[in-house]
Amino acid sequence: MLFSPTASGEPQFANSDKVVHYLLFALLAATVRWRFGPAQRLLWLVFGYAALSEVIQALVLPGRSGDVVDVLADVAGASLGWLIAERRLRVSPAR
Repeated sequence: MLFSPTASGEPQFANSDKVVHYLLFALLAATVRWRFGPAQRLLWLVFGYAALSEVIQALVLPGRSGDVVDVLADVAGASLGWLIAERRLRVSPAR
């Protein structure tokens, strides 16, 4: 989705792309936290991926552009996803 050659369709509402960025990176960070553990460097890698994805969109994909606000939405979503996964894993019984 992040690297499709063109943006998908018309936005459903103002800034809907920011909501999509937020949710995608919340899910990504939560999954990384759940699968690989609590190492903070992993969250920083997700942040780096957010920034890199925007650079790739701006420089490599015709018809796409990078957006700093998208990176901020990605980082905010990743942070929330990480925190939610952290809390859920703390209260879950060990398997």
